[in-house]
Amino acid sequence: SFFAKAQTNSNYEVLKNIPYYPESTRSSDNYIKEQCVLDIYKPIGKTNAPVIVWFHGGGLTGGTKNIPKALLDYGYLIVSVEYRLSPKVKAPAYIEDAAASTAWVFQNIATYEGNAKQIFLSGHSAGGYLAMMLTMDESWLLKQNIANDRIKACIPLSPQVITHFTIRAENNIINTQPVIDKYAPMNFIKANTPVIIDITGDRELELLGRYEENAYFVRMMKLAGNKNISLYELQGFSHGSMNLPGIHLMYQEIDKILNKK
Repeated sequence: SFFAKAQTNSNYEVLKNIPYYPESTRSSDNYIKEQCVLDIYKPIGKTNAPVIVWFHGGGLTGGTKNIPKALLDYGYLIVSVEYRLSPKVKAPAYIEDAAASTAWVFQNIATYEGNAKQIFLSGHSAGGYLAMMLTMDESWLLKQNIANDRIKACIPLSPQVITHFTIRAENNIINTQPVIDKYAPMNFIKANTPVIIDITGDRELELLGRYEENAYFVRMMKLAGNKNISLYELQGFSHGSMNLPGIHLMYQEIDKILNKK
């Protein structure tokens, strides 16, 4: 059954550092060449596997595409994306990278036995923010000739939905000053989106009011008539520690989506 965990990570074949930009883009930019790659964790013996595109956290200034091992517990195909980081680049470079890598997955994942009709976007913190930007502002994927209604669901873990604090820092705005502009998922409130399951940690333990901004975002989406959105608060878990229970909750929600009769 779905919750029968993969016995060991040796059930996976790992393909590392696959470039997701065309050669022409890579040859003209060394940072893109070294940074804009992804890893594929391919469940051995599975065909047509559901796909999770995972964006790592690290405040858009750090972090690595090494994944939490819990992502491999359920036998799904995982694509872990590396993207350019501030301060080497500024907004929207990392959002463009998220879009380019996601488009690459839509176009190529069938070759790796992934199901291009079952692509889920996720990530923790800054990674959740990137997943949410692609889901809320369809222009990023449209530039890559991908309609964002092809996203099966977006399930971010503790995302920023106001403008990310690093983008604010790039513009000399302090991290307690909220901003909602074109780099905020909250700027794109609307009735029709892919399914969004928004997961945060405990409001008292989270980073900077992270639960409250997500709660406000979800409330506005519902007021706009969006029937595709829900919010979970993982009580007792901080911004960092919510990752593990968040991943298990994500798989439970994906299971519901895939097994809808």
